[in-house]
Amino acid sequence: MKHIFLILVFLHCLGSVRALAQNDSDLRMDHQAREKQQEIIREKATEELKQAKAAAAQKILEIKNDETAIKAAITSLQKKNELLEQTNKAHEQQILEQKKIQEQLRADLAESDALGQELSGFIKTGAKDLDTLLSQSLQSALTKDGQTFLAPLISQKNPWSMEDVEKMADCFFREITASGAVKITRASIIDRQGKEIIAQVLTLGNFTGIYYLEKADGSKKEVGFLLYSDQSRRFFALSRLPSSGMADKMRDYFKGVRPDVPMDISKGGALRQLTHHLNLAEQVPKGGPIVWPILAILGLSLIILLERLIFFYRRQIRVEPFMAKVRKLVAQGNWEDCKTLLSAEKHRLIPKILLTCLPLRDLKREDMENALQESILGEIPRIERFLSTLGMLAAIAPLLGLLGTVTGMINTFHVITYYGAGDPRMMSGGISEALVTTMLGLTVAIPIMLFHTLLSRRVETQIGQMEEKAVSFVNMVFKQKALNGKKEDA
Repeated sequence: MKHIFLILVFLHCLGSVRALAQNDSDLRMDHQAREKQQEIIREKATEELKQAKAAAAQKILEIKNDETAIKAAITSLQKKNELLEQTNKAHEQQILEQKKIQEQLRADLAESDALGQELSGFIKTGAKDLDTLLSQSLQSALTKDGQTFLAPLISQKNPWSMEDVEKMADCFFREITASGAVKITRASIIDRQGKEIIAQVLTLGNFTGIYYLEKADGSKKEVGFLLYSDQSRRFFALSRLPSSGMADKMRDYFKGVRPDVPMDISKGGALRQLTHHLNLAEQVPKGGPIVWPILAILGLSLIILLERLIFFYRRQIRVEPFMAKVRKLVAQGNWEDCKTLLSAEKHRLIPKILLTCLPLRDLKREDMENALQESILGEIPRIERFLSTLGMLAAIAPLLGLLGTVTGMINTFHVITYYGAGDPRMMSGGISEALVTTMLGLTVAIPIMLFHTLLSRRVETQIGQMEEKAVSFVNMVFKQKALNGKKEDA
């Protein structure tokens, strides 16, 4: 501090000397004025020097006081510095520990994010599966807007919550319960005319839906199967009503008087096939013009068959009881009663033949047998009438079916020539014509051939029976003659 003060005095004096030197040059011009001014300046300088010394002494005192305070402050600062260093080391240790914790938390967060993403994926997949399950479930037609909460979960526009998971679980359990339940409710359906109506709906789990429609006045009662549409999630009445027997079973089940009811275990697949199934009357017009000759053959064959059945029915007789009566009368020689008996049944085959031979009983055996054989030969054309015609029709029917097949395939190849084979529906008409005519031809020919065979057997049986009874009658007549001859000899 002393050096500083001396330096300040020196600088002050140096400035004063410079000023005096300048004044001396001025005093040369005015020495007296300068002397006086110099004396004033010297006094002033002396006074300033005193003041400077006093100020320096004061400064030195203050500096000494400040030095003690500074030393105390330095000591305090050193202690604080040591404390801060210790605190800093503790903080650095804490920072290291916090970094380790941060790294662990980051790892846990990454794992949690991965787990959360995986869980979100599971929830999204589960929501999609549930939505698909509900869209294919018959129960969705009974509960409207039951799965609207699934759309945000599938799109994941909003974060999911445990409430959403609970809703999904409840929905799964409700579907599981409903899939095994049989219940009757009133619900909206689309009837066969395309109108929306309210009807009683019976659901057999997720397999079959049945509706029962009854007007308030009781004038209309309709029962039928329901088809479920997963697009609109609604019930549609099957366009074709069930058979009367099946409808009665379904109606009785609705009324509670029957314990069982028909169901479709294919979830509507069999019912959809039923709507596309065509019966014979619906398939026949698809066979083209060839089907009409085949149907004509069928009609003619039925007429022939009916005529033959009536013919044999009107001419059949209980042969053995009748022949027993004839045998008894012949043995008694009662020819008048025998003629009366035969005449009463002369519209039948065997009595008519025997009646022809009765007047010839006095002829030789060969002549009687020839007469009987002639009578039998006269009846054979009537017995075999239309039999060959029936066989011819049985042979023509499949040939017409084959002809229809050929014409149908020709039409198909014409369509392929003009339009190509890209659209199967363009070729379906010709293929349908080809298959329907073949089917119809075989359908007609097989029963005709069967009836032809049965009639042939019936004709053979009838002719054999006529020959057998004719020989038996000749034997009876000559046996009675022999007995009468012995009596006359006796």
